[in-house]
Amino acid sequence: MDIPNSLTAMLAGEHGPTKQKAARLVIDLASTAGASEFVECAHAHVSGVSPLTGGHGLRRFLADLAGDELGTVSIPTTLNSAGCDKEKMTEMDIAEKDFLEHQFEIVHAYSKLGIEATLSCTPYDRSIDIEGIGSWAESNAVAFSNSYTSLITNRESGLSALSTALTGWAPKWGLHLEENRVPNIRVHVECVMEHITDWSILGDWIGKQIRPEWDLPWGMMPHITGLPDFASFEMRKALTAAAANYGCPMLWADGHSPEAPHYTPQGELIFSEQDLTERYADLAPTGQVDLVVIGCPQASVGEVRTTAAAVRNHMELGQRIPNRRLWVFTSGHNHELLEQEGTLDVLEEAGALILKDTCPEVTPYNREHYNHLLTNSLKAEHYLTSGLNRMPTSVTRIHDCVAHAFDPGLSSGVRPVIDSSGAKEMATAKTPQQGELLLSGRSLPSQDQWVVRGKALVTDVPITYLGYVNRDTGIIEEAGHPLDGCAIEDTILIYPKGSGSTVAPFVLMGLIYTGKGPKAIVNRDVCPLTLPGASLLGIPYAMGFDQDPCLSINSGDQIEMTLTNGKVELNVIDRQSES
Repeated sequence: MDIPNSLTAMLAGEHGPTKQKAARLVIDLASTAGASEFVECAHAHVSGVSPLTGGHGLRRFLADLAGDELGTVSIPTTLNSAGCDKEKMTEMDIAEKDFLEHQFEIVHAYSKLGIEATLSCTPYDRSIDIEGIGSWAESNAVAFSNSYTSLITNRESGLSALSTALTGWAPKWGLHLEENRVPNIRVHVECVMEHITDWSILGDWIGKQIRPEWDLPWGMMPHITGLPDFASFEMRKALTAAAANYGCPMLWADGHSPEAPHYTPQGELIFSEQDLTERYADLAPTGQVDLVVIGCPQASVGEVRTTAAAVRNHMELGQRIPNRRLWVFTSGHNHELLEQEGTLDVLEEAGALILKDTCPEVTPYNREHYNHLLTNSLKAEHYLTSGLNRMPTSVTRIHDCVAHAFDPGLSSGVRPVIDSSGAKEMATAKTPQQGELLLSGRSLPSQDQWVVRGKALVTDVPITYLGYVNRDTGIIEEAGHPLDGCAIEDTILIYPKGSGSTVAPFVLMGLIYTGKGPKAIVNRDVCPLTLPGASLLGIPYAMGFDQDPCLSINSGDQIEMTLTNGKVELNVIDRQSES
């Protein structure tokens, strides 16, 4: 591995302990990815800002970096959305204890590192002219930038993006390499796509079609044909944001992105008018809607104007939004532009609440007042119904969202609840294994030697720490997942890779800090969402085995792992048939 001189100096501690930790992680990531060289990055975007998402693990980690005067970023770096608008805490009705104090602590710590506190999940909305290699950790921004702009970035975790920000370097791998930027799925659209939410539903629908037999090392990367000739910025943004729900790092949309290179698809999908109609029916509100939220990802200027136009139509009929039932989330940058042109005046006069620096999915809602949300975004629906808030969330188009905000009676009756009993079982290929087993793999350059013995907890389905895993108990709580109800504490946790939110490492780190995490982790695939926490906290970590450990080991097997001279041996001591 050819390590640049400046990165070597950081690794040796010549630039302080913070950059030394960052350099160690960058090199660990390169090693596991099989990268032989590094690339200088032009820009970084760091996620993990809200106390709701990062939690105790984020605050503890940032506190550990305090006091290092040399520990500042080496390249321009922006910061993701916070969990609240600090100027409107009363209006947001946040009941969580010390939330604003914790939020200030996090943002201040990032600012001390030299990061620009833009507090936006849409860096492309104001930095679209950035070119070259980036290190971005917000999933919707990754998919947008790779699909429509000249900035190339892998889907980083909050920690890997921060490490690149501090060092200026990233491993050259994944989507940095042109040969990997190739579609793997073909999707043909056979319906009219007139509304922003139509495009959001399409992106989410594509992600839901992933099949276990498809080999998608970089995630699903669809080539979409049959789209209309015109697509607004908001439509394109909605498409990539929703596709990113399921790990899509880029896509090709004929007529709206660069031309797709030649490829052989692993699968072909058709999105029909019936698919669109059925999805709207599934997502339609039933029962009382408590709050309408627009702006996930944070609303663009055009999206807020569309909302204001729908609001104005109701105002002309003498109507007003009761109880501030409409919340519109946007970036501070867009908030300033919209305020200057008067658009915000229209919304506020109607009774809407305008929020900046935060977004719907990272806000801690007061569940005494809000138990059913309505939105126009499948990104919001995906995360709000999962482990962040576990709130019933319905979806419809912006003008219908606005209508519900004005008239609570449009959807009355008992609020819906998230019923896990009918959840679809996630596809698994695991079968009980018998006999002796000895596997060979590898670990991280930063880990010299260790011996770990314990009980295996195994799945061949990815684990989403921010969503599936309870951050307090370490119990997997995701109906349909093969490990639903299992505690990861004190296990040797074996799974293909992490999935979902890029702030997952902070959840894992929080569990490790509190003793609720695993004693060791084994991944089948390169996992930038899991590796950073293991690297920085020294949790024994292994991957790259000669057989798939997810299929060859049973949950309950007693195993021993030994790291010597960079090589890991995994030995099954006692077999247990999986229940």
